[in-house]
Amino acid sequence: MLYDVDSFLAGRQTLYGIELELAGDVTGQDVLHLQCHFGMDTLNWARLGARVTGVDFSSAAIVRARELAELAGLTADFVEADTQNLPSYLAGGFDLVIATYGVLCWIADLDAWMRGAAMALRPGGRLVLVDLHPAYQTLASYEPFVADWPYGGGEPQREVVTGTYADPDLPMTAQEVVQYPHSVGEIVTAAAGAGLVIDRLDEHTEVEFPGSRILPEGPDGTRRFPFGDTYLPILYSLRARSPRTATT
Repeated sequence: MLYDVDSFLAGRQTLYGIELELAGDVTGQDVLHLQCHFGMDTLNWARLGARVTGVDFSSAAIVRARELAELAGLTADFVEADTQNLPSYLAGGFDLVIATYGVLCWIADLDAWMRGAAMALRPGGRLVLVDLHPAYQTLASYEPFVADWPYGGGEPQREVVTGTYADPDLPMTAQEVVQYPHSVGEIVTAAAGAGLVIDRLDEHTEVEFPGSRILPEGPDGTRRFPFGDTYLPILYSLRARSPRTATT
């Protein structure tokens, strides 16, 4: 099971080293968390001293996030909205926009998503995006090796599923899900097209993120994507900044 609410309420930190390093000290900063789900990571940014706002399209997730904030005794705003069409009142209100792990595969309009992130930032503000690498997302099975998902292109990919990524063994009524593959080049181009200035792009071959559980876990607790005598990336991370002066 991916989520453990009880340990979170007891003080467990759910954030990973990649996003913590890229975000830096968030004390006293205004942070917008895109696709916040039920708010656990959003609230951990609050624990680190940020003033936080989480956005998700799911009304059920937003209700649960508000309940979790109350249980944890933490202050946060949660907004029900599509991250491809953010409310205009969020414009220019944030020092940091962050989105992590399982983000852009749900986004049909990558350019609109990036424009929204850029719109929400103050001049000099930062976007931090950490997500599954498009090369890793092509992988259906490692043993045996099966790759059956496109590397980029943005065309909708439909699949009928009977489980959930959070708990694959949880019985669920079959339903169709739609995801969208975006290459690293497409992601970077969309960020630049939104007026963001990219100052860091990394690809990560060793990760602790449990969403990579399709891969073998090493004795050190990390997972790698072996390919010949080397490793392919599992995650990428991007940091970009809004121009320091507002444009008209």
